[in-house]
Amino acid sequence: MNWAAFTIAAPELAAFTEERFGAHRHHVLATLRADGSPRTSGLEVQFRDGELWLGMMPDSHKARDLLRDPRFTLQANPGAGTDMSGGDVRIAGRAYEVEDGAVKAAYAEEVEPPGPFHLFRTELTEVVRTFVEDETYLVVQFWRPGEPVRTLRRT
Repeated sequence: MNWAAFTIAAPELAAFTEERFGAHRHHVLATLRADGSPRTSGLEVQFRDGELWLGMMPDSHKARDLLRDPRFTLQANPGAGTDMSGGDVRIAGRAYEVEDGAVKAAYAEEVEPPGPFHLFRTELTEVVRTFVEDETYLVVQFWRPGEPVRTLRRT
C-alpha cells in the first residue's frame, strides 16, 4: 500500500503524520545490515505524488541495506525539547529502488538533489503515533493495511 492509499484509509492519521514529518528536515531511518543487525541513519523524506519517497546518496550504507533487504522503519524527528509537538510518529514498510528513468528525472527536477542519488518508493506496512493525552494517558494509534486505525490508552 502506498502513501495515497494510506491517506484514503486513515486520513486523520495520514495528515498528522505528514505534518509531523514536515516539521523538521531530517529524520531517522532504520534498516538492516547484511548480518541482520539494525542500522540507523539520518534521512530527508518527501511526500509527493501520492508516494513517500526516500532519496539517498549513491552506494551509501542505508541504500545498500535497502537494496539487499527492503524492510525499513522511519522515525519522525522529535524536535527540540521533550513535548514532541503532539507525539511521536513511525512508519514501517518496504522500500524499492525506482528503475524508471522518467520518474527519477521528474523527482530530481522537483527536489533538485545535489548529485547522483538512489530513489526508493515505499510500500507501507504500519504507521504508529504515540502521544500523551490530558497528562494522564499514553495513547498509541496504529494502522496496518486492511485494518482500521486502532487506539490504545494506557495510564
